[in-house]
Amino acid sequence: MIDFGLTAWWTIGVGVVVNSACAILGCFLVLRRMSMLGDAISHAVLPGLVLAYLLAGRTSIIPLFTGAMATGILTALLVQSLNRFGGVAEDAALGIVFTSLFAIGVLLISNFASQVHIDVNCVLLGDLDTVPLLRANWYGVQVPRVFPRMLIALAAVVLFVALFWKELKIASFDPALATAMGLSAVLIHYLLMGMTAVVSVAAFEAVGSVISVAMLIVPAATAQLLTDRLNRMILFSVAIAVVSSVVGFLLAKTFKANAAGMMGVAAGLQFAAAVVFAPRHGLLSKAWNALALATRIAAEDLAALLYRADEIRPAGAVAGLTAGEMTETLGRGFVVRLALQRLRRRGWVQQPDGRRYTLSSTGRRKAESLVRTHRLWETYLMEHFHLPLDHVHAPAERIEHFIGPELQQRLADSVAESALDPHGREIPKSTE
Repeated sequence: MIDFGLTAWWTIGVGVVVNSACAILGCFLVLRRMSMLGDAISHAVLPGLVLAYLLAGRTSIIPLFTGAMATGILTALLVQSLNRFGGVAEDAALGIVFTSLFAIGVLLISNFASQVHIDVNCVLLGDLDTVPLLRANWYGVQVPRVFPRMLIALAAVVLFVALFWKELKIASFDPALATAMGLSAVLIHYLLMGMTAVVSVAAFEAVGSVISVAMLIVPAATAQLLTDRLNRMILFSVAIAVVSSVVGFLLAKTFKANAAGMMGVAAGLQFAAAVVFAPRHGLLSKAWNALALATRIAAEDLAALLYRADEIRPAGAVAGLTAGEMTETLGRGFVVRLALQRLRRRGWVQQPDGRRYTLSSTGRRKAESLVRTHRLWETYLMEHFHLPLDHVHAPAERIEHFIGPELQQRLADSVAESALDPHGREIPKSTE
């Protein structure tokens, strides 16, 4: 049984604040395709931590925070400079700066290991489980030492996004437009990177650099799968971060694992669920939409096939086609069966003899419109693009499913003199 005492609630509360601050900024990093810059900043601040200790002579939070933040901002500046002035691709610039600064940090630690006392777990993995035990007096209330710092960081992130909402939105989706409108896309970039550095450094003691990267990217990437609107994306990412904090804590207590790591696992599980079940961009949704489109196209192809079969049917011959004949012609067995069900549900076809399918009056009107669009498009391609006769059928067969009545009429107006298509078949009259 999980004990939900004060320590447990503080652990969840610190996780919620840390993860929410990271998630908000992560939305803009994901949209700008700069996800790995958060990783670079989180790791490249190591030399800043060491140098801050060497200069200050102590391991208090203010000099360490200042040194790490300065190095984080320097990382963003170096990456941008290499990309803009050195002609280095952004991903390559990230690799160069990230690895170089991290290597410098490792070198400094190796040479000054006896003097520098930096907890590796704090920097890389964090120790969220013990964070509530390290208390500080905050306006007369005993709270975890990192909580005020992270709450200020979260407030700064919210204020930053509120003040620069328009600029961030335009610069994230279209930096060139932002520049043309007189907004400095470069300045917005540096401000965003600065805030990322601030949040990453502030999160070190709670969740460490590795987990902070997960929280910067995974909730935002998950939210992007759920919506196409930025304001909803931010709200969804915060909600995902909150759920990750609660579920991650429960998983950590259940499996006796690191709480911050389990929060990352919970965020990953939500991302995996979104990949599969997201209403528009999920795998199931895409598969369903693809099947629905294939079924609609096959149903329309079947209707057109029955219409053309009636056109060439000799006098006295039996009307209609069997399901086997239609499947053999189109060559899409499973989809054709689904398409036939669709045609029956919509009343486009009927089976007078219980075996052969024929068009109903509604189905004939729909099929006539499809065939009319097909033959108008063939005629248009011949008259305006002078394509060879054997080059007009395939594109017309694809486009006929996506042309509405208005465009069909415009096609008819552009080939007004033609009563026959390039193959000599009559173009049906409009039924609209």
